[in-house]
Amino acid sequence: MAPFSIMTVGANLLTRSWSLFSTALTVRCSCVAPTLKNFSTTSGGPPKRPLTAYLRYVIEQQPIVVKQNPEIRVVDVVRKIALQWRTLTPEEKRPFEEASITAREQYKVDMKAYQEQLTPAQSAALAEEKRQKMAKRRAIRKKRELNSLGKPKRPRSAFNIFMAEHFEEAKGTTVPGKMKSLFDDWKSLSLSQKQIYMQLAEDDKVRYKNEMKAWEEHMTELGREDLVRRKESRRKKAATKKGKKKSRVKVLKAKAPAKGAAGKKSSDAETKKTPSSTKK
Repeated sequence: MAPFSIMTVGANLLTRSWSLFSTALTVRCSCVAPTLKNFSTTSGGPPKRPLTAYLRYVIEQQPIVVKQNPEIRVVDVVRKIALQWRTLTPEEKRPFEEASITAREQYKVDMKAYQEQLTPAQSAALAEEKRQKMAKRRAIRKKRELNSLGKPKRPRSAFNIFMAEHFEEAKGTTVPGKMKSLFDDWKSLSLSQKQIYMQLAEDDKVRYKNEMKAWEEHMTELGREDLVRRKESRRKKAATKKGKKKSRVKVLKAKAPAKGAAGKKSSDAETKKTPSSTKK
């Protein structure tokens, strides 16, 4: 049974793709792989992955919950279904789990048939696409981790501050329309009017620098040096090396006079010996 927190992580993703999920149940790749005439690594290519038992339950319950609660937000619909899923008994979950297992087995068969028809170039293209997707997922996971660890937000530019302040009252009914309107308004501002936002942006840079310094020190204390900026890490290492070098120089300088005195004594002794040897 998945924890509620894990279930709700995908709420936003589910809300954006109801149509995709609803068609995914009926349009499964139960036949052999598609022909490769119109091969594409982004669409019409390999069989689609089967849905999990939980997602099958979500798709089944979504229209029922919406009908019962017509004014509820989509994200709240998902949360409500997640709570329902948690209360189901193993027997009630079994039909969804069995359907998911059957779909996974069929997916393996379809995928094998599909891969057998690929050319080496197509296989390489799919491998590259998979690599890019994995890199994107790692980046998303990394961002979520940094947010959970309280990493400070990057400083905003002068225009971003202006945009946040005037977005609600901006002209336009869509986000791109509002953005264009705000950009035009920004260009029409005088330098003295922009100076206010430029100063706020400079203040935000100082805030970010101070917060990042404190945050990175805290991450180092937690043993998460991997999250510290490379530039900062290199700077600290360089400072450490510089300090060690200075220490060595001081030690050498301290030893140098003693060596000089010893050398002078030996040279004086040799000078004294030289006349006596000459007399002989």
